[in-house]
Amino acid sequence: IHSGCLAKINPLAPLDIVCILSCGISTGLGATLNVAKPKKGSSVAIFGLGAVGLAAAEGARISGASRIIGVDRNPKRFEEARKFGVNEFVNPKDHDKPVQEVIAEMTNGGADRSIEC
Repeated sequence: IHSGCLAKINPLAPLDIVCILSCGISTGLGATLNVAKPKKGSSVAIFGLGAVGLAAAEGARISGASRIIGVDRNPKRFEEARKFGVNEFVNPKDHDKPVQEVIAEMTNGGADRSIEC
């Protein structure tokens, strides 16, 4: 492992709250904060609620997005996604039309930003 990829942990830090953050966290946050750049009060649709998608949702929450729509085929991911700011959910399997049409109807024309994870 390259030394630039490491961080020293304070030996006094309680190990039960120290965690390793994989590249998925910086990828999701970075995509939202540095590329999508949602404005306060905007709507953001996040496609895929795995680790990268949850980090993207957190970025949208930090940015002040008011509608964060999580899209995933696994309904078990929805409850966890709420902890990261997702406040609306779409499971494409629950609809008989393309998911982009569902989101367009939900948002009166489409989300302000969309992030595919």
